[in-house]
Amino acid sequence: MAHIRQDRRSQRTQQALMEALLALLAEKHYDEISINEIVDRANVGRSTFYAHFQTKDELLTSGFERALALLAQHVSIGGSDHEVTLDTTPLFRHAQGHFALYRTLVWGSGLELLTRDGHTALSARLQERLTPILVGRPESSVPLEILSYSLSGTLLILLKWWLDHKMPYPPERMDAFFQQLAMPGVRRVLSVDPGRS
Repeated sequence: MAHIRQDRRSQRTQQALMEALLALLAEKHYDEISINEIVDRANVGRSTFYAHFQTKDELLTSGFERALALLAQHVSIGGSDHEVTLDTTPLFRHAQGHFALYRTLVWGSGLELLTRDGHTALSARLQERLTPILVGRPESSVPLEILSYSLSGTLLILLKWWLDHKMPYPPERMDAFFQQLAMPGVRRVLSVDPGRS
C-alpha cells in the first residue's frame, strides 16, 4: 500500500514539474528556462527535481513521451481481410481540446528535441499497434519499422501545420487529408487489396 502511495506521489511530482515547464515555455525561450525556475514554479525542491530527472531536456522529453502515448491512443487502428485502417480524427479532436498543451509542445525552442525524440517514440507506438493486425498477412514490401516511421512523420507534420495555422479545418477534414496523403501508399506496401488503393 505504501508503494502505491509513493508511486502516486512520484507521478504528482513529475506532473507538477511538467506543468511548470509548460507554463514557462509559454512565457519564454526554452534555453532561457532554468531548473531553479521550474522547481520554484512547481513548488518543489531542487533535490526533488534531481530525484526524478537529471536535466530539463529529460523532463521535456518525458512529458512529450507521455503526451505521445496519449496521442497514439487517440489513433484508431483496425484491420480486416481487405484493408488496414488508421483513423486520426480522434487525435485531431484531442489536440483541438488541448490546444495550449499541443501548441507548447510543437512550437518554440524545444521543437528540435521534441521532433527527434517524438517522431521516434510515436513511430514505435504505431509499430506496436500495427504488429498484431498484420499477423498472418503477406510480408510487406517495406519493413514495418520504416512504414511506421513514415506514417508518424506525416502525422506529426500535419498536426504541426494545423496548430501553426490555428486549426483552420475540422478534425474530420484533417483526417481526410491524412487518408489521401498516407493510406494509399500504406495499403500498397502491405499488399492489402491493391485494387482498392
